[in-house]
Amino acid sequence: MGFFIVSKKSLGQNFLIDKNIINKIVKIENIEKNHTILEIGAGYGNLTQAIADMNPQKIYAIEKDRKLSVHLEKRFKNYNNVKIINDDIFSIINNETLGKNIIVFGNLPYNISTQILASLVMIKIWPPWYKSLILMFQKEVADRIVAKRNTKEFSRLSVLSNWRFDIKEHFGVSKNCFSPKPKINSTVLSFKPKNKNIFNIKNPKNLETVTRLLFSNRRKMINKNFLKLFNGNKSIAQKLNLDLHLRPGELSNEMFYKITKKYETLID
Repeated sequence: MGFFIVSKKSLGQNFLIDKNIINKIVKIENIEKNHTILEIGAGYGNLTQAIADMNPQKIYAIEKDRKLSVHLEKRFKNYNNVKIINDDIFSIINNETLGKNIIVFGNLPYNISTQILASLVMIKIWPPWYKSLILMFQKEVADRIVAKRNTKEFSRLSVLSNWRFDIKEHFGVSKNCFSPKPKINSTVLSFKPKNKNIFNIKNPKNLETVTRLLFSNRRKMINKNFLKLFNGNKSIAQKLNLDLHLRPGELSNEMFYKITKKYETLID
């Protein structure tokens, strides 16, 4: 490659270098010439290159690291459809100026992957500006995202993610496919926004509030924290047909959404 930058731990940088895995990732979504692509954390541009080879209409390659963005500018200077953006992804997520129906790819920085996903879930205007997300997480995070209730992995992240997305697990990625090599393996997931959601929560932050409180003591029964939410009103649990002796991990995703809708009527 003739170019080397020491990865920054502060940015959670682990660069994907395995061509077979890169090719598998770009084939998850059928990229056509009229598509717009956004890549989170383009790094050296290995995935960017594979996407560019599919010849989509536009590629926005987001890279926070200034030195890497300069390298990307040089690497793709002859590509009219590739635009390098040296910025933080969090400043991009709520900005709708890049267009609609965008396909998002990302080998997410390990240290902020859950924050990025949460920000993509919590967008106020829905359906969002993206049509699908194809994201790589460290395996333990991916396991939490797709977890079902009554498993040790089931968490706030499971509830938040499944509220607005249909999620599919595609394949695992060995730690040997990265440079520098991380300590753990990864998993690639795809997310399709649900255009119609029967649990139409008014403000996504209320779901965050409810899940944060109920999961704050995951080994204990929900009764105390539930009553905190509803100022001691037990009748709401009866209306929801909810057993307050359950632990948070025993509740279904749907029950969390129902609790949130009731909570919203209280705070209106």
